[in-house]
Amino acid sequence: MIRRMVLVLGATAGLLGLIGFFKFQQIQAAIKQGASFQPPPEAVTTVVARQERWPEIVHAIGTVTAVNGVMVSADLPGVVREIHFESGRRVGAGELLIELDAAQERAQLAAALAQRDLDRLNFERARGLLEKRVISQADYDRAEALLKQAQANVGQVEATIRRKQVRAPFAGVLGIRQVDLGQYLAGGDPIVPLQSMDPVYVDFSVPQQQVGRLHVGDAVRVVGDSLDMAGAAGRVTAVNSVVDEGTRNVRVQATFANPRGRLRPGMFVDLETTVGAGAPVVGLPASAINYAPYGNSVFVVEELKDPKGKAYRGVSQRFVQLGAGRGDQVAVLSGVKVGEEVVTSGVFKLRGGAAVLVNNQVQPGNSLTPRPSDS
Repeated sequence: MIRRMVLVLGATAGLLGLIGFFKFQQIQAAIKQGASFQPPPEAVTTVVARQERWPEIVHAIGTVTAVNGVMVSADLPGVVREIHFESGRRVGAGELLIELDAAQERAQLAAALAQRDLDRLNFERARGLLEKRVISQADYDRAEALLKQAQANVGQVEATIRRKQVRAPFAGVLGIRQVDLGQYLAGGDPIVPLQSMDPVYVDFSVPQQQVGRLHVGDAVRVVGDSLDMAGAAGRVTAVNSVVDEGTRNVRVQATFANPRGRLRPGMFVDLETTVGAGAPVVGLPASAINYAPYGNSVFVVEELKDPKGKAYRGVSQRFVQLGAGRGDQVAVLSGVKVGEEVVTSGVFKLRGGAAVLVNNQVQPGNSLTPRPSDS
């Protein structure tokens, strides 16, 4: 019985050892196969790096302001008797907007006119009597002074009546009416905003390091999707003489034509202006940049060698210093040499030393002035 158990155990141990031997051989073969495995090359697109000179462009956010813009208000207190405008309408300079009740002033004007007429008759009589030497020169001068005083009183009352007729101080577009018929207005109460809409100012700020290269007359362009005004051009008309102590920026004013009134005071627009010729850069498609927290990089296609010394086309990773962007391109200031072949798509699946297969039949966007198909 014991002999049989020993034989069974020995046979079992031999079988397990044989199975273990075969498994060991399989694992060793798999390790050798894995060590010699080469992943297939990744399909990528490339572009040859070329040196370009981009002009130095300053981007800024501007605020639209009116050349002339006021809140039309009442000059004198009174009750609104007539309203001669509609909200949002274009008006000319001097156009009548509202009339305040001036019944009392008109009565005072009638009395002043009557007194003026009387003083004029007395002055005419005094002049005739002076010629006949019936009255003294002092009486004549007194009559003349009374006439001038009466004429001044008439002018004063007429001026008061005119001040109760509120008119547009300049041509422009009215806002929303803020008064109603019969409403009492105190002096200075708002009536309606008035803005001149063509041309308009756009105010923006530039860093103090760049203001020395910005001059009156330089072109300023609207970029992006600002109010469907992309491409609209204006001119710098003023540069502030004071630097803001908080931001160390200088305020600049540009003037834009606005015939259709799309730019309204208070709006903001994206602007750019050229302030210099700029330094030489290598312009690459933005898709070529591998952005990462530890540093931005690109992949350059080169002739590499595997561990066995066999040559193949692969990529090496280069860290780069980036500059400004224009359209689909990004300026590379350092890290890429002119003439090197840089991967432009498929960057996310690459690593240093990876084999690649270049296929440039379809290229990513690489235009300085892209025009999307749905724009």
